[in-house]
Amino acid sequence: MLGQIDAIANIAVKDLAVARRFYEDTLGLRPSGGQDDEVAVYCSGQTRLFVYRSDFAQTNQATALSWAVGPRVDELARALKAKGVAFEHYTMPGMTLEEDVHVGAGHRIAWFRDPDGNILSLVGE
Repeated sequence: MLGQIDAIANIAVKDLAVARRFYEDTLGLRPSGGQDDEVAVYCSGQTRLFVYRSDFAQTNQATALSWAVGPRVDELARALKAKGVAFEHYTMPGMTLEEDVHVGAGHRIAWFRDPDGNILSLVGE
């Protein structure tokens, strides 16, 4: 029923101004209308992302959003690190850490957080 319809990712934040700087300046997302004091709307490829102010921000402890970047995981992780992004390092069965990228089972994944602690990732092969 919904398999052919685009979905929208939602990210809760406490301070929308800080979040806007991170998503626009650090990650390079482009605003896509619908901006106000409570929500910022972005496009990332064909995906839309709603970053919205919420009293429940900073409560998620799982990955909220991933970008499928193919073979560019390492390159993009280095570029984000150069912009001040700190990467998460986890101990996971079957995965090893190469710099900031977790490698295993045919995947390369780099996890990082936005200013509100939302966990984001770059995923590739």
